[in-house]
Amino acid sequence: MFFLWSKTILPFHPTLLANYPHNYPIMAEDIKPISTYNEDNIVHLDDREHIRRRPGMYIGKLGDGNHSDDGIYVLIKETIDNSIDEFRMNEGKVVEISVSPVSTTDPSLGERVRVRDYGRGIPLGKMVEAVSILNTGGKYDTKAFKKSVGLNGVGTKAVNALSMDFAVEVWREGKTRRIAFHQGHLIEDSDIQDYTGSEKRGTLIEFVPDNSKGLFENYHFRTDFIETMMRNYAYLNIGLTLVFNGKKYSSKNGLLDLLTENMTADSLYPIIHIKDEDIEIALTHSNQTGEEYYSFVNGQHTIQGGTHQAAFREAIGRTIKEFYNKNFELSDIRSGVVGAIAINVSEPVFESQTKVKLGSKDMSPEGGLSVNKFVNDFVKQQLDNYLHKHPEITEVMLQKIQESERERKAIAGVTKEVRERAKKIMLNNPKLRDCQVHFSDAKPTKSAKDADDDLRQESSIFITEGLSASGSITKSRDVRTQAVFSLRGKPLNTYGLNKVDVYKNEEFGCLQAALNIEDGLDNLRYNKVIIATDADVDGMHIRLLMLTYFLQFFPELVKKGHVYILQTPLFRVKNKKETRYCYSEEERVQAIEELKPNPEITRFKGLGEISPDEFKGFIGKGIRLDQVTLRKEDAVADLLSFYMGKNTTERQNFIINNLVVEEDVE
Repeated sequence: MFFLWSKTILPFHPTLLANYPHNYPIMAEDIKPISTYNEDNIVHLDDREHIRRRPGMYIGKLGDGNHSDDGIYVLIKETIDNSIDEFRMNEGKVVEISVSPVSTTDPSLGERVRVRDYGRGIPLGKMVEAVSILNTGGKYDTKAFKKSVGLNGVGTKAVNALSMDFAVEVWREGKTRRIAFHQGHLIEDSDIQDYTGSEKRGTLIEFVPDNSKGLFENYHFRTDFIETMMRNYAYLNIGLTLVFNGKKYSSKNGLLDLLTENMTADSLYPIIHIKDEDIEIALTHSNQTGEEYYSFVNGQHTIQGGTHQAAFREAIGRTIKEFYNKNFELSDIRSGVVGAIAINVSEPVFESQTKVKLGSKDMSPEGGLSVNKFVNDFVKQQLDNYLHKHPEITEVMLQKIQESERERKAIAGVTKEVRERAKKIMLNNPKLRDCQVHFSDAKPTKSAKDADDDLRQESSIFITEGLSASGSITKSRDVRTQAVFSLRGKPLNTYGLNKVDVYKNEEFGCLQAALNIEDGLDNLRYNKVIIATDADVDGMHIRLLMLTYFLQFFPELVKKGHVYILQTPLFRVKNKKETRYCYSEEERVQAIEELKPNPEITRFKGLGEISPDEFKGFIGKGIRLDQVTLRKEDAVADLLSFYMGKNTTERQNFIINNLVVEEDVE
């Protein structure tokens, strides 16, 4: 489009025109020239460079290892997936994994991952291509690999390109070969050699994630995250033994073991466990609210669900409703359900390279049988048969459904009022500063975005204590992805209350509406729910009250990894040349030592004391978050009962006996 003004023809962008005041003369100085775009801007990247420049397309976010979905764990998963595919082809029943420091004296060198399987081994003549050239692999041939996780010829290539050091050694048919890379560049190739040693056939891959600037800076592997990964692999592959740092992981009962070991609330009846050649399900009811599902495809943990999980959830409700032949609401039937499903699909289609959500509509590329029909038919027939054979289970299940129905109807009496109140407040809520992009927004098409710049994943809401604390965050935040919700001091202690009591609470009603979690997590508006309180006694109390609310009424929000605690600095230590922010007493002592003599020391007593300019560094790229996790061994019910219950005297005695005063700390 061109615009004629004062005898000058100016290039004019449609977006600028749309935002310009109508009936107002546009002057030449008002218009910014469009950036130059010509042949010189067209750049070709080789496979290695493309992965290193756009790592998000291949491994999701980068991260430093403090969160279970950080990229360094995807590197491990992509490597192990190849070994799992060998097992699923009945080749190799043991996979050995280890993680250890590259140097015991210099932690900055990172950590080395070692994955050894005893499968067929990568064909020796194609080793370099198999681990360094995109769209190259054996998974395109369904005769060699059936219903595998690896599909796109991407996994190990991404690991290679994003590693400081990467090496592969293979033993196959009496011959061996070793190749090594540095940041994706081949630096060693031993050629194919005969071997007569004791090594069994298979593949060994070793890599050290690249801690260069812009990649995995200051990373560290957390053992608990890797152990969870090992257990999930074991549940889905009965007969497989994984050995991680010397500890063995295996499963005899698959998804039955998964639910038994992961449920944080007691099941109301024995877990229902049914399986066939390409599908396995397990489910039960518990006293927790909401629903909770674990889903897998070809051994891959689909954390965000997908077509198979949606079909499973729907089939459970309809099958049980038809069994009782009563006009139950599906939400009442599924309230408290904890379930797991694993299916095998020929050439599954995932929504991203990280494979956390299944997008396949059909069980095979030829079509003919949809995922939805396959899952629904299996559940309808097998679950119905199971219920007819186990009346002792159906009796307990019926009681749970009727209890959920009574609770829903009791809530219905206040729901309309609460919703109307929440809507009015949300339209003009001085306590909420919303952001532009939400986790529940429709996923952009590939043409509309770079795959490594998915702002939906970064959408967050900070829950703060009061206006002073929220003020600094509001002024410092990224308005695209960061929202702020201000509490009015200490919220209600929800321990022991029912849903009706909590629904009547205006503050929690508004928070629930802001998160949009009343009907489950399908439409959760923020990927990260961040509790941001002062690091004092009152702040810690508010933190506990918020955690009690989430654990009591929305435990799946915690289990799915959406709840975080914001770390904010306790001290600022500076001299004329440098300023350091310290998050612990140990960091303060170290900063004083390194910035001596006589550095200026400031103690932050609350979030409101930190200026907006300073706060930008604490909630931006360098944000420090502690993810709240929930495991069976945490004994949540006992913890909440002791710390948030009515046993005031018992708690007082505990505090007195365990009180540590500041003088003792120093």
